[in-house]
Amino acid sequence: MPDIQRVPQQRFGGGQESERRLGLAIRRGLGCTCPHCGSGKLFRAFLKPVDHCAVCGEDYSHQRSDDLPPYIVIVIVGHVLLTGFMLTDMEFNLSPWTHLAIWSPIAIIVSLAIIQPVKGGVIGLQWALRMHGFSGEDDRPEGDADRF
Repeated sequence: MPDIQRVPQQRFGGGQESERRLGLAIRRGLGCTCPHCGSGKLFRAFLKPVDHCAVCGEDYSHQRSDDLPPYIVIVIVGHVLLTGFMLTDMEFNLSPWTHLAIWSPIAIIVSLAIIQPVKGGVIGLQWALRMHGFSGEDDRPEGDADRF
């Protein structure tokens, strides 16, 4: 059996910077804390992130978690509600109005409960992958630099 030679691991995007652990950053974001230090608050209002972490000073003013958090919430809530609706409909013979009265408030409550942690997780993801200015460089296309 021939010896398998190991190929050295290549890192792209610069080797001088410290490694950012993806899972840890997302967990800290889901907890609505700073993905960098895990201590500072990530939000100053319900869905408005802070500009800078009060503990470590990490800059969040350039983050762009625009549409991904609502899409993730729609997927999660849709799967939970569809499963609950189907299980309830198989067990009980309820009118459509009763189902509407049951599942509409649940959809609203669950959506409002998970939107902030999901947005924090997306910010943690962006921070760990050095997206949207978290690398310290302007990553916008050349023509877009003047638009913002």
